[in-house]
Amino acid sequence: MKKNVGSIDKIIRIIIAVVAFYFAYKGGVESPWNYVLYAVGAIMLITSLLGTCPLFSIFGISTCKIKEN
Repeated sequence: MKKNVGSIDKIIRIIIAVVAFYFAYKGGVESPWNYVLYAVGAIMLITSLLGTCPLFSIFGISTCKIKEN
């Protein structure tokens, strides 16, 4: 897969993942929403580590500064 997530975008995604995991773990949100927060955190963490986002691919968006030949 092509890399389409830039470095600033990766940092933002990691911060969102950490915050989502924190609120899900601490239980600051009602029970069913904890699972949603875990899912959001996992998706953000995985896309930041892989450097690719499926939604960005579908819409043709790229925040990565590397140009492909």
